[in-house]
Amino acid sequence: MSLTIRAVTRQDYDQWLPLWDGYNAFYGRSGPTALAPEITKMTWQRFFDAYEPMHALVAEDDGRLLGLTHYLFHRSTTAIEPSCYLQDLFTLEAARGKGVASALIHGVYERAKLAGSPRVYWQTHETNLTAQRLYDKVAERSGFIVYRKIF
Repeated sequence: MSLTIRAVTRQDYDQWLPLWDGYNAFYGRSGPTALAPEITKMTWQRFFDAYEPMHALVAEDDGRLLGLTHYLFHRSTTAIEPSCYLQDLFTLEAARGKGVASALIHGVYERAKLAGSPRVYWQTHETNLTAQRLYDKVAERSGFIVYRKIF
């Protein structure tokens, strides 16, 4: 496998969309609970808007997209430099266990360093034990628990 990690391009949409749909289905957002199409459309548009802090990387092998990651930069009250939040990470099932997700995470690390961000962080569901085995190798658990209120 000759894996390339690169920024998403507009020409990637037809391969990005099934990855995005797979990611959402993994977290229970499919069928009657699927994201509204306008959310997917806006998400895609944000990657190409210079005023948006949202970015996307893809993992490509021989012209085929194997995975995606979306990340964004934001301010913090505890640092001058921006923080980098890795929001989404997904690989095709056939690509799992082959270093694709790790390469995508390291791609975000590189972009964060270039942006002057000393911190990349993310969250995963407590039941996602497979992903946690990888995450424990490439980062450290913060010990924080996430709370939320949905309106």
